[in-house]
Amino acid sequence: MKELGDTPYARITALMDRLRRDCPWDSQQTFETIAPYTIEESYEVMDAVERRDMADLKNELGDLLFQVLFHAKMADEIGAFDFSDVCDGLVEKMVSRHPHVFGDGDQPDWDMIKAAERKNKGDARTLDGVAKSLPALMRAEKLQKRAAKKGFDWPDTIGPVEKLREEIEEVSVAVKTQNQSDIESEMGDLLFSVVNLARKLEVEPEQALRSANAKFTRRFTYVEDNAGSSLDTLNLEEMETLWQAAKTTGL
Repeated sequence: MKELGDTPYARITALMDRLRRDCPWDSQQTFETIAPYTIEESYEVMDAVERRDMADLKNELGDLLFQVLFHAKMADEIGAFDFSDVCDGLVEKMVSRHPHVFGDGDQPDWDMIKAAERKNKGDARTLDGVAKSLPALMRAEKLQKRAAKKGFDWPDTIGPVEKLREEIEEVSVAVKTQNQSDIESEMGDLLFSVVNLARKLEVEPEQALRSANAKFTRRFTYVEDNAGSSLDTLNLEEMETLWQAAKTTGL
């Protein structure tokens, strides 16, 4: 790969240039078509971290870097910015956020720094700048944290628990009406309340649900592996028996 350059930076930028010029697929991509891959690669990095697989983490970080290069190259093509600008902007931001490291200032107040950055971008209101493309659980948590910093928050977990009970009852009422729009709205309120309680308990809701997904996968796989000839031959009671057996094994 020396033909692309003598340094990692030279090689990756030359690689991107070549792909955009000569590859039929890469040359046709846009910000909109690449963005979903960027999100996917971010989650694959997280998956490698959770598995503590350093070889896979190295590969996934490379894939994520490729996504950054792709967006920067497309931006360069329309004269917006290039990869060097991305790097320079990152350095400038991190230096300004660490005056205790790069200057003689004290440990900064992160919230004040970020609030100032949002104001400079024109995001004057409290909830401005919370990306709408975030996973819904993560965005709900960030919205709640922003509001809490302004004093809009329960003082303890009693309020969130009561609110959760209230929302469960409202879901039950909506189900009786059989109005799908009302059901969806109340389910949204219920999920938002669950996130609020998790936040007050200092539990990351996204991580908690990921762990629950992994646990469900382990237990259901046990049920399937011990079902005999086919899972389809078991009724719900028989599957529940195997499910409880999976729990007793520690899965």
